[in-house]
Amino acid sequence: EDEDEELGTKENADGLRRSARGAEERAISESNAALRAQKQKELMEKKITEARRKLEKSANVSQEPTEVMGTQAVDLQTYKSPSEYPRDVTSTQLKVDLDKEALIVPIGGQPVPFHISTIKNVIMPDPDRATYLRINFYGPGAALGKESSANMQQLVAKYGPTATFIKELTYRAIDGRNLIQAYRLFQELRKRVRQREQQLEQQKDLVVQAKLIRIKDQRVPRLQDLTMRPQISGRKCVGALESHQNGLRFTSNKGEILDVMYGNIKHAIYQPCENTLMVLLHFHLKDPIMIGKKKCKDVQFLTEVIDASLNLDGVRRSTYDPDELDDEQKEREMRKRLNASFKEFCKKVERVAKHYEYDVEFDIPYYDMGFYGTPFKEMVYLQPSVNCLVNLTELPNFVIALSDIEHIHFERVSRATKNFDMTLIFKDWDIVPKTIQAIELKFFDKIQDWCNDVDLTYTEGGLSMNWANVMKEVKADDRFYLDTDHDGIKKPPGWLWLSADASDDEDDEEDEESSYDEDSESEESESDYSDESSFDEEDSESDYDADEDLEEQGQSWEELEREAIAMDKSKRSRDDDDSDNEKRKKSKPNQFNKNRR
Repeated sequence: EDEDEELGTKENADGLRRSARGAEERAISESNAALRAQKQKELMEKKITEARRKLEKSANVSQEPTEVMGTQAVDLQTYKSPSEYPRDVTSTQLKVDLDKEALIVPIGGQPVPFHISTIKNVIMPDPDRATYLRINFYGPGAALGKESSANMQQLVAKYGPTATFIKELTYRAIDGRNLIQAYRLFQELRKRVRQREQQLEQQKDLVVQAKLIRIKDQRVPRLQDLTMRPQISGRKCVGALESHQNGLRFTSNKGEILDVMYGNIKHAIYQPCENTLMVLLHFHLKDPIMIGKKKCKDVQFLTEVIDASLNLDGVRRSTYDPDELDDEQKEREMRKRLNASFKEFCKKVERVAKHYEYDVEFDIPYYDMGFYGTPFKEMVYLQPSVNCLVNLTELPNFVIALSDIEHIHFERVSRATKNFDMTLIFKDWDIVPKTIQAIELKFFDKIQDWCNDVDLTYTEGGLSMNWANVMKEVKADDRFYLDTDHDGIKKPPGWLWLSADASDDEDDEEDEESSYDEDSESEESESDYSDESSFDEEDSESDYDADEDLEEQGQSWEELEREAIAMDKSKRSRDDDDSDNEKRKKSKPNQFNKNRR
C-alpha cells in the first residue's frame, strides 16, 4: 500500500487500480486557467476604465479649431523663356535635357519642353520601314497610377475641369537614330529621378543626430573583431565598437564609421551564446538612421562561435575520441570567455552612460520562456525579455517593444488544430497589427502566463481576422470602449468583442454538433429499422423459397419426366404451325402481277 501511495495509484470500488496523476494534472491546469481568467478580467477592466477616463478628458478639454493646411499643387516651370533652351535644340528633332529634367519635342515646327513628371511613359514600337516613338502623358479621366508624383496628381485635379490635356504624341522617322537616342536618354533620366525620390522618401523621417563627443582623458571601453548587421558596405563588415561620452562608435576595418547615440537607443539587448552560435549586442532605436543606403531602426554587433566539434571533413569520429573531446572543451571555454567579455563591456557602457546622465540598460532574453513561430517567412525561436519580444539570430530581426502593444488576440485556437496564430495589436491604431503564425498548441499556456506576467490583455477565437478591415471599423467607432452603442443596445466594451465572437462561434459549433448527433441518432434508428425490415423480408423470401424447394422435393421422377415430355410436344407443335404458315405465304401468287397479265 505504501508503494501504491508513492506511485500515485488508487483502487476504486470495482477493484481496478488507476493512476491519480492524470486527475491531479487536470485539476492543476483547471486552477491555472481559472487564475489566468481572473487576472485577465482585472486587466481588461483596468484598461477599459483608463480608456474611458482619457476619452472624458479629451471631451472636456476645449480645443480651438485649427486650420489644416494641405499641400497645394505647384506649377511646373522648366524654362522661363526659349532663350534658356540648350543650344543644340532643333525644330525637327527630340532632345532630352538631363539638367532641367525635361523632354523637348517638335510641335508644328517649334520645340516644346515637357517636364518628366508630366510624362507617363515612352514606348518604342517595333520598327518596319521607319522608326516610331510614342509619348503618353498624364491626364484626367484615367488612373494616374502609383508612379505619378503627388504634385502631378494635384495638378491634374486642379486643371482637369478647365484645361486641355495632351494624351499622347507619336513621332515617325526614316532615320531612327535621333528617336533611339532620345528614348535611351529618357529612360536614364527616369531612373535618376526615381532613385532621388526614393532617397528623399527614406530620409524624410530621419532625425538629425548629435555629434559624437569622444572620451580623451581616460581609457575607452572597447570590443574588437565584431561583425555588424546590417553591414555598411560589402557582404561582411568587421570592426571595433567603442563607448564614448554621448554614444557608441563602430569603426570598420575599411575605415567606415557608424555612430549610435545614447539618446536614440530605445532598447539595448545582450544575448549570450548559451544556446546559440553567436553572442551579440542589439540596439533598437527610437528614430531610424541611415546605414549605407537603407533606413534602419535596428543594428547589432556580434561574434560567431565556431563549432569546433562539428565534423567538417566528413570523417566520423568516435564518441570517446580525445581530439573531439578536446575541441568541445575549447569551444566551451570560448563561449565562456566571449560571454564574460561582452557582459563586462555592457557594464562599462552602462557606467559611462550613467556618468554622463544617459539612461542605457541592457536587457537579456529569457530562453526558457521562448516559443517557435513565423513572424515573417521562416519559423524562428522567439524569446521574451523584460521590455521586448525578440528574435535576434535570424534575419530580418524581429523586435517588438511591449510598451507599444495594446492587446493580443489568439487566432485559430481549436482542439482540432495543432497550431494557432498570435496577433499583436499596437497602441497606434494606424499601424497594421502584426501576426505571428504557426505556433504549436503546446506553447499556448506558456504564452498566456507570460501575458499575465507583463500585464497584457488577450482574447482567443477560432477564426482568422482581416485586420486591415477590423482596424478601420475600430477607428471609426467612437464608442469602442463603451458598453452600449449609439442606439443604447448593450455590447462588449473594448476588445472583449473578439472573445464574444469566439463564444458565439463555439455555441454555433455546439449547436451544430448537437444537431449532428440528433441527425445521426435518427439516421441510426432509421438504418436499424431498415435493417430489421430487410432482415424480415429476407427471412420471408428465404422461407418461401424453402417451401418451393420442399414442393419440388415432393414430386417423383416419373411426374417430372411426364412434364418434360409434355413441354417438348407443345414446343414441336408450335414449330410445325410456324413452318406451315411460311409455306402458304410463298405459294400464294402476287395479285398485282395476275391482274397485269
